[in-house]
Amino acid sequence: MTTFGYIRTSTRDQNADLQRDALKAAGIPANRLYADEGVSGTLASRPRLDALLDRLEDGDEVVAWKLDRMGRNTRNVLDLIEQITQKGATFRSLTEGITTTGPMGKAMLTIMSAFAQLERDTMLERTRAGLDAAKAKGRVGGRPSKVDDKKLAKIRSLVASNDHTRAEIADMVKISPATLYRVLADL
Repeated sequence: MTTFGYIRTSTRDQNADLQRDALKAAGIPANRLYADEGVSGTLASRPRLDALLDRLEDGDEVVAWKLDRMGRNTRNVLDLIEQITQKGATFRSLTEGITTTGPMGKAMLTIMSAFAQLERDTMLERTRAGLDAAKAKGRVGGRPSKVDDKKLAKIRSLVASNDHTRAEIADMVKISPATLYRVLADL
């Protein structure tokens, strides 16, 4: 029996150290950790997870820091756990303390997956409602524009004069060429 760890972060900005440390504390050596970093849990195919699944044999165990690292919705998680069990391996979640070694663990896994999806769906619904409410009040999310009315007027004047390249204009108004091209596209 060999125990393998699986780590997943959704974006490259996220840090996998917490997951890595928890799996190490659970006794899983670094050479048996499979990490998909910057890979969405909604994707059915994840390169390192696929490699882990290919390697599994009867009696092996797959350990994840948390159930939601395996997938983003109940169906995806349950399908993945089914693939693991079809190979004769088991799954264990450290945070939730769930294992598929017995029928009660499998039942709890199904329930926890459903609650995880409910939590995610509720969070998305609240986020959308908040964005819609802000939009209705005239507030728009996102980063403030680097080009105010004064810079826009200067850009228009410099472009109209035809005396400068786009790169020179961008440098003169202290914005990147990419920002300048976005501004010009909106004119």
